[in-house]
Amino acid sequence: MVMGRATKKYTVTLPEEPAEEIRAEVGPGAFSAYVTRAIERQREHDRLEELVGRLEVEYGPVTDADPSAAESGRRGKDSHRSGIRVVTSAMTLAEVTPPSR
Repeated sequence: MVMGRATKKYTVTLPEEPAEEIRAEVGPGAFSAYVTRAIERQREHDRLEELVGRLEVEYGPVTDADPSAAESGRRGKDSHRSGIRVVTSAMTLAEVTPPSR
């Protein structure tokens, strides 16, 4: 089982050089998990491409100015947040409100 899910054996043909490099890096026991994660990332990428395509049909293509405008808007919202900070410690995220003044 990979990541707690039922598995099924498949035969695929891969380019030898990158496949052997990956197998050497992750070890033979982790090769299937590595390939599974790569497939999952590709599926996510494909779904995001489909979403972008649908959004572009509805709203038009993204222009070069759009990312800058979105970033400026995000920064404006962040500066108006009411004193909430995110503290990272031992891989745990916690929201902390500073003491009242």
